[in-house]
Amino acid sequence: MNAVDFLEIMALVILFGLIFTKLSRIIKLPDVVMFIFAGFLLGPFCLNLVNIDKHPLAYELILTFGAAYILYDGGREIDFKVLRKVKWSVISLSTVGVIVSAFITGFFASKIFKMDFIYALLLGSVIASTDPSVLVPLFKNLNVDDKLKQTIISESAFNDAAGAIATFAVLNIITKGTFSLAQSIFDLIKTSIGGILIGAIVGYVASLLIAHEKYACFEEHPAEISIVAVAGAYVIATKLGVSGFMAVFVIGMVCGNKKMFGLFIPEQYYVTQTRFKEVMTLILRMMIFILLGTHINFPLLLRYWKESLFVVTALIFIARPISVFVSIIFDRKAEWTFKEIIYLMWVRETGVIPAALSGMLLTMKVPHADIISAVTFATIILTLTLQASSAKILAKLLKIDRPSMSN
Repeated sequence: MNAVDFLEIMALVILFGLIFTKLSRIIKLPDVVMFIFAGFLLGPFCLNLVNIDKHPLAYELILTFGAAYILYDGGREIDFKVLRKVKWSVISLSTVGVIVSAFITGFFASKIFKMDFIYALLLGSVIASTDPSVLVPLFKNLNVDDKLKQTIISESAFNDAAGAIATFAVLNIITKGTFSLAQSIFDLIKTSIGGILIGAIVGYVASLLIAHEKYACFEEHPAEISIVAVAGAYVIATKLGVSGFMAVFVIGMVCGNKKMFGLFIPEQYYVTQTRFKEVMTLILRMMIFILLGTHINFPLLLRYWKESLFVVTALIFIARPISVFVSIIFDRKAEWTFKEIIYLMWVRETGVIPAALSGMLLTMKVPHADIISAVTFATIILTLTLQASSAKILAKLLKIDRPSMSN
């Protein structure tokens, strides 16, 4: 890819992103749904102005850094005091919840598509995780209780690792005929703890450099340091074989709670960083979901639309409620109310990571990869359209929303 091609893609994506952001406000749909539609218009199945398959490195760069920075932004929304109260629910939702969801969805997929259960389980594993790049911005605009908000955001950050490990574990059974429960558990623990340690170290060092009374040599550059910290931590974690996404989320948590360590950023620099972060996050979300939209194979979706609809329905109305119930029922410390549990059962948007996993399976020519891809994109479209757009309405119906500050 040359510089002109890359600039052309950047300009088209951001221009269409701005246009469809305006349209989303007019027709009251989540902007990510409109971004996906914009991507379809730009992509090879419609106008063919953007074909990212010809430039896989650029797509991987945008997807990786975009998801990492949005996760960092989500981490900044987490309050350690709140997280301590719900930590067992978050851990269980991110591990047990993913496994339960994968098995239940896989069971229904095997019956609906009449495929071997192992391939149906692979499908269930791919779409089992939720998407922080959707949920972080969504909950910034929702006035629900911090306990509920931070549980959903934290789950979406932590369950990506579990979803990916489950997918690769099932893939090993298919390709090599082997499975080790002990190895899978070890991989999950290593990936998670390694990412947490790297994120904690990098996050604390970054906070010192911008907010310490003595060591803040980059006090006036908090936005720039955040980019270095996110990119650097992701690279270090990936090279060490642990979760880069976990690392950047923890950086956000540390930076968002820096006052606990006696660290403060002067007001003028804090305002500059906040504005920069908001613009950067919006642009990255545009790019991620518009480019994701260019990948949607609508002929494939149309071929399997009926079966995909049944599988997604089972995921939303059966697998998710059961996985949430099993995951949080024994966490007495969290003190979940019935209304909060209902809300947790409903909110579970699918996005970037499942799309990347399904794309990988297509590249590897795994049997039934076309079906997995169709169901994955159907899940993305339906969960974003149905669940993300109704999250605010449901909060009001359940009376768990709080009055906005302006009131």
